[in-house]
Amino acid sequence: MPYEIKSLNEECGLFGVWNYQDASQLTFFGLHALQHRGQEGAGIVANNNGQLKQHRGLGLVTEVFKHQATLADLAGQAAIGHVRYATAGSASVNNVQPFCFNFQNGGVALAHNGNLTNATTLRQTLENNGAIFSSDSDSEILMHLIQRSTATTFIDRLKEALNTVKGGFAYLLMTSDAMICALDPNGFRPLSVGQMANGAYVVASETCAFEVVGAKYLFDVQPGEIIIINNDGIQRTQYTDETNLTICSMEYIYFARPDSTIAGVNVHTARKRSGQILAREANIDADIVIGVPNSSLSAASGYAEASGLPYEMGLIKNQYVARSFIQPTQALREQAVRMKLSAVRGVVAGKRVVMVDDSIVRGTTSRRIVNMLKEAGATEVHVAIASPALKYPCFFGIDIQDRTELIAATHSVEEIREMIGADSLTYLSQDGLVEAIGHNNLCLSYFDGVYNTPLYDYEADYLASLEKEVAHD
Repeated sequence: MPYEIKSLNEECGLFGVWNYQDASQLTFFGLHALQHRGQEGAGIVANNNGQLKQHRGLGLVTEVFKHQATLADLAGQAAIGHVRYATAGSASVNNVQPFCFNFQNGGVALAHNGNLTNATTLRQTLENNGAIFSSDSDSEILMHLIQRSTATTFIDRLKEALNTVKGGFAYLLMTSDAMICALDPNGFRPLSVGQMANGAYVVASETCAFEVVGAKYLFDVQPGEIIIINNDGIQRTQYTDETNLTICSMEYIYFARPDSTIAGVNVHTARKRSGQILAREANIDADIVIGVPNSSLSAASGYAEASGLPYEMGLIKNQYVARSFIQPTQALREQAVRMKLSAVRGVVAGKRVVMVDDSIVRGTTSRRIVNMLKEAGATEVHVAIASPALKYPCFFGIDIQDRTELIAATHSVEEIREMIGADSLTYLSQDGLVEAIGHNNLCLSYFDGVYNTPLYDYEADYLASLEKEVAHD
């Protein structure tokens, strides 16, 4: 197995501020709050009286900006920042954002969260027409489209470009005189606007960043909307009216921090409700409930509350273990898991344990944790998953683009139970998930294979893979 931890990775986190004295410092704090959204690279572009200056690098926010002089060098009253998760083969500083572009009429910085489903076609067309790319990221495409537009104003060129790109995207741009953000017509990725006590405006992928920097939440950016922030205040405009709000359900299940609020729903509350509903659906006879740190703790507490079973700290995560990279041997991979996670023998020994987790991707992590709990003396381990089974790939900004990566795509619940060594395995129903979140403006394609927008460049390969599976069956 190639990974020692499950591979569910969100592409990026965005943060920006306009009209704040120490803009880059505030952006550093905002990015630190969004570190969970991307841990491979970070960058900040500061705007100092219309001049854009950039610093970016590989690593965590605290590693990229470990020297105070680096932030001090990014002077200015406005800044945008980005944290990135790098997909396989592209962990290069050239792909770390924000990107900076210098044109005759001024500089533009660009940061992007998501994935364009027509990027291959657009890039090929642009390259055939003389465009030169400095990275293999699809984020550069928007800027090439903007520059090739014949519209009069930057905003009109941006609108034309946004109507050309397809897929899931949240963009944050900085020009010499404005900070601009835009969301795709489905609003797959969250993006919100807040305000500091001194009147400065901030933009962030998650509202948890507002709490960290001391900003007040104002509103969510809506699907198909452009927000223009400058010294005159905020202007809101639509680049398309063909919108259909379908928020990525995995934001509520796994990606977002529990203290964030998305579309008016607190993430912790949604996860706790999912645990309560899971307990109702599973009805497992056990002694204690434990959660897999950290994203499953809210669901585990809800499960315990609804089932009447004690909620115990049966697994401990070592908060001080550095990021773990691919290990060369099975023994080292197993050791890496034990360094990250430990079973509490005094809690689980002699007990029938309900282990609540948020999802199962490949099953390798679940198998190792079940084995760890049984080695620590648990007499039974019942795995309860606070989401439906992941059976279909995502094409809008999450690192699952192949059904072969998903154990539930090719195995039954009973087969998975046997593979991970659990005494029982229960998934939350899709109706239960919708009930827990509290609204149905959700992308649930991971579970039912229903995509709310065309897949464009991915369509042929995806349909071919499904046909191959049917033929094999």
